[in-house]
Amino acid sequence: MNQSFVKGTMILTIGTIISKVLGSIFRIPLQNIAGDKVLGIFSLVYPLYMVALILSVAGIPIAVSKLISEARAQQKEDEVARLVQTASILAFSFGVLSFSLLAGGSSWIAKALGGTEAQFAIIVVATTLLISPYMAVYRGFFQGLEDMKPTAASQVLEQFVRVAFILLVAFYMVQAAYADDMIAGGIMIGSPLGALASLIYLRALYARSPYRPKRVRLSRVQWMQTSKTILSLSIPIAFGALAMPFLNLVDSLSVPLALHWHGTEAGETSYLFGLYSRGTALVQIATVFSSSLVLPLIPLLSKQMAKGEASLAQQTIQKSFELSHFLSWPIAASLAALAVPLNIALFTNNEGSATMAVVLASSAFTSLALLGTGILQGIGDSKRAAVIILIGCFVKWGTNVLFISWYGLIGAGISTLVTYAFITWMNHVAIRRRMSLVFWNRKVFVYLFASFVMGVSLFFISPTWGRMASLVYAAIATIGGGLFYFGIVLALGGVTLQELRQWLNQKKKG
Repeated sequence: MNQSFVKGTMILTIGTIISKVLGSIFRIPLQNIAGDKVLGIFSLVYPLYMVALILSVAGIPIAVSKLISEARAQQKEDEVARLVQTASILAFSFGVLSFSLLAGGSSWIAKALGGTEAQFAIIVVATTLLISPYMAVYRGFFQGLEDMKPTAASQVLEQFVRVAFILLVAFYMVQAAYADDMIAGGIMIGSPLGALASLIYLRALYARSPYRPKRVRLSRVQWMQTSKTILSLSIPIAFGALAMPFLNLVDSLSVPLALHWHGTEAGETSYLFGLYSRGTALVQIATVFSSSLVLPLIPLLSKQMAKGEASLAQQTIQKSFELSHFLSWPIAASLAALAVPLNIALFTNNEGSATMAVVLASSAFTSLALLGTGILQGIGDSKRAAVIILIGCFVKWGTNVLFISWYGLIGAGISTLVTYAFITWMNHVAIRRRMSLVFWNRKVFVYLFASFVMGVSLFFISPTWGRMASLVYAAIATIGGGLFYFGIVLALGGVTLQELRQWLNQKKKG
């Protein structure tokens, strides 16, 4: 395997992991500082922003990187210049359009999200759309040079600045006794500031780059042709990237509506959504492994399929699923079992623990769904992956309305579990059409059994102590539960000592 490819994917994977952890874990101190209502408004608005962001960026970084790589291989420096200039104009245009739609329709969108409290937050976060698409062009440029460091570093920088300003602004505005809707809007300033810091960093690198192309005059015909080439590649990529943000957006639109039908007063919707978001914040951390696994897996599978190495691709997929099962089930079981102490330790009280437990239990299916979607994209079945996610959105909407109407807030957790289980099953069916795989073998059932036993043992001794004691207990129980799980798996032959030695030897050689 190409050494620069391996190095590049490792750098991007590390950057993505750090970025995702920063982008998920900050919700815990945000809730501690500003409360569940502000967290709820933030969690309602953010999926909408992510959908708008992905549409405005439109897959430009990957498309530009691919086209620049091809142009440089053919030593067409003028083509590189045309690509950068055209992509910059496209990015700016998409950004302005997305900002105008989001900010201009903020009043209507806020009402669709359950009230007018989210309007200020929508307007503030929409300003990010004027910066991020332009920033994406520079990421694509460096990726086209097979230099992944600028993208990885800019992702971490963006998240660090964003999170720092979110928490600082939240602390200041709470101390100044601002209203919750104003605080929710104020903290959104972290998003454009994070994007701006990333853009400045990338622009500075670009200005100093020895590969920076000289500006060329673009005729209208050339601009149209280059735009068509970029968009033909980037638009399918954008729709593939919309998978999970769309599901989160369905939550933002349907959960407040279903809670209203259940009899919840308008003012309580954001607060209850904040309670629900406690679980989803931890799920994002729990699925970091699957997300980071998918990143290098897609190009690896694409390469294997292009070379006609179907059997090797099949082995890669089988190992990826086995590894995901091995890690995802015990993480889900331990998080769900420790929902009460985790809730007290991280979010200051025990409210919404039942909902949180169900949402955390769904993290195993969420991880498997993410992996399945990535595999379908890697083997050239992106359209089918997108269709499955689209069907999943309808399932999520329907089950949200149904279960919340019946059971209240915990119904949102049940809906999440059902939806991601459904997407996992649909992905398996789609992959089986292309590959002869066994998804549920003896090893997987050993992982399931060991996770269940470990989860039940943790649940029955789970205490309701104070915050610090709960945090210490959760940490010790997580380590102890992990060792207990591994011991059961080892005893039942789910993993052998020989396999462990082989894996460690491979890591040393790598």
